[in-house]
Amino acid sequence: MLLADDQPLVRAGLAMLLDAEPGLDVVGEVGDGRGVLDRLAELRPDVVLMDLRMPGMNGLEATRRLTADPPPEDPDRIVRVIILTTYHVGDEVYAALRAGASGFVLKDAAPDELVAAIRAVAAGEAWLDPAIARRLLDDFAAHPPSSAEASARLDVLTSREREVLALLAHGLSSDEIAAHLFIGGATVKTHLARVLMKLGLRDRAHAVTFAYRTGLVHPGDPAPPPRRPGRA
Repeated sequence: MLLADDQPLVRAGLAMLLDAEPGLDVVGEVGDGRGVLDRLAELRPDVVLMDLRMPGMNGLEATRRLTADPPPEDPDRIVRVIILTTYHVGDEVYAALRAGASGFVLKDAAPDELVAAIRAVAAGEAWLDPAIARRLLDDFAAHPPSSAEASARLDVLTSREREVLALLAHGLSSDEIAAHLFIGGATVKTHLARVLMKLGLRDRAHAVTFAYRTGLVHPGDPAPPPRRPGRA
């Protein structure tokens, strides 16, 4: 795990807390988003615990770059991002979720909640602080998107995330999607978690409905053929 926060005392406290947890290993600490990108190849973290507001490159921009499509030579390489911040629901939260963050935890959360979030995200799941989740659901319920708006929201997905969503809508299971795309099962879970987070969807059933509603897939269309090994 890589810690990104511009306050050295915060990083030190987090490192002490997390290193004491079985199975969690802090591989490095940086003070801004650029530091995350610069040390990514060297440290190869599975999870980045990212503050949103940092000098230079902020956590939002770093998250966007980290969650872009993986390189063709390493399609299983996924770095999962948990946003750790003092801010509740607002524009920054929506932007971070749509940028591809897999989790969102408030800095006043209990230590065991932070640890649970890290373990869940590392396993390919999504995690939202309960207070944030409640507000997000209320906002989406109060302002449901039109069909045109829903279609436009597909633009926030990477090409691989669109592929995974389309295959899900064609009825493939996670294991079948993994075999279809020649990627790992955990990678599929991470892509699906990001799709749900970015689009503000409740579950996989909602995601399938969304895929048909936006025209990503159409009734009666066959599933695309499996990719060849080694292709992204």
